Amino acid sequence: MDWQTPEDSFPTDFITDAQLRALMGRPPISGGWRDGDPVGERKFVSIGSVITEQGEEIPNTRIAYESFGELNEQRDNAILVFHALTGDSHLIGSAGPGHPTDGWWTEIVGPGKSLDTDRYFIVAPNVLGGCQGSTGPGSLSPSGHEWGGSFPYLTIRDQVDAAARFASELGIERFHTVIGGSMGGMHALEWAISHPERVERLAVIAAPPVTTADQIGLNLVQLEAIRSDPYYHGGNYYDAPDGTGPTMA
Repeated sequence: MDWQTPEDSFPTDFITDAQLRALMGRPPISGGWRDGDPVGERKFVSIGSVITEQGEEIPNTRIAYESFGELNEQRDNAILVFHALTGDSHLIGSAGPGHPTDGWWTEIVGPGKSLDTDRYFIVAPNVLGGCQGSTGPGSLSPSGHEWGGSFPYLTIRDQVDAAARFASELGIERFHTVIGGSMGGMHALEWAISHPERVERLAVIAAPPVTTADQIGLNLVQLEAIRSDPYYHGGNYYDAPDGTGPTMA
């Protein structure tokens, strides 16, 4: 079920991005976590192949996550936290190897806090397609190269379905609460729609049930800023020379 890949398990002819950067003195090509980087507090679960709503397949899919507190014998004290678009699974904890920033919900998660880790088992996955350990564009495709711009288009429902399979791998069939803010709130709403039997309570923070015209317009400006970056190359920038990569992104 849970697994972490030690560096010595890689084939001898495989050089990770982290090793390449170290050998060549190159800065990271992106802010994403890559195989070979320090694992930090991450754990990993394999959920097998995923078929998206558009019918595309993502083989050998894994979900990275962090957890806090203990799952009780009844398995009824688990709380699922979905992160926002630019978030990750690092809810609490200091910055360090594998985690460039401190946890983003330190005020909320911990002993005696709103999400009390003395009472609840808090689990926070990095969403499918995320750049912090779960399978995404920076992962290797069946071709042996990074997916990059060829990574399948994902919907919120695709990501929630992957999270549901992840939860099943952990042995959690029903959550005490599912919580999410911003994009994570959309995931929480979708969870309640797609898997109502698997949640008792829902906490949706600063998230809409539909995307409004002004949100679409603002997001389009952000997307075009990334796409117009001369180093973006349609998402296929992992072989960029001298460590150059998207800057406007």
